[in-house]
Amino acid sequence: MHSYTYYEPFIGAGAVFFELQPKKARISDFNAQLILTYAVIKENVEGLIHLLNGYKNKNNEDYFYQIRNSDRDTEKFNNLTDVEKAARLIFLNKTCFNGLYRVNSQGFFNVPYGKYKNPAICEEPVLRQIHKYLNDNEICIFSNDFEPAVADAEADCFIYFDPPYHSLDKTGFTDYHAAGFGEEDQERLRNVMIRMTNRGVHCLLSNSDTDYIRDLYNHNCFDIISVQAKRSINSDSAGRGNVHEVLIKNWK
Repeated sequence: MHSYTYYEPFIGAGAVFFELQPKKARISDFNAQLILTYAVIKENVEGLIHLLNGYKNKNNEDYFYQIRNSDRDTEKFNNLTDVEKAARLIFLNKTCFNGLYRVNSQGFFNVPYGKYKNPAICEEPVLRQIHKYLNDNEICIFSNDFEPAVADAEADCFIYFDPPYHSLDKTGFTDYHAAGFGEEDQERLRNVMIRMTNRGVHCLLSNSDTDYIRDLYNHNCFDIISVQAKRSINSDSAGRGNVHEVLIKNWK
């Protein structure tokens, strides 16, 4: 299998990815709806823009919950086209509370309405720029667990891991899919970092600055760096604003 230069297996909103804009990348996420949306932006951005513009004049609380709850009817939801599913996800992201993505134990989107006056539901120039970038470069987009997502990384590759952050009190919004991301997953990720280190792959990971994470990465191949970041997404107001996080790298 062809090896890519840059890997990001928890792509999310892709802030680091779009800042770096690598020419060769392999981006993935366990969230299949999110990955489908990236694929639609790459393959059918004009169809997506057309549907998003249709949402603009319909944005109100009742309509939001109608669209949000459409995934409860599995058969009807599965009959939506890919571009319809992508437009729905972007509409919900732009109009829900704090732009969160969170699902319940059944995998249904459950973030409340945001009550914003003029949300940017369809950012046409941005969508077209992303479409151009994804098509002008060698970008592989797929949905998978993080472990197989980086399985073919080689010594000349770089991996950025940005997993759901560890939360001692469970107040952080980490339920990006029904299975969640618990401490067993955090330990599995640490083990992947060690394997990648032994293979000579440079890795950088971001996470919460908790005793658990520091103990987990208390290994001579890791360098733990304390950082402060501004966060607006947390169910507990104490977890917003300037918060302590760590960057963990596997090179000196």
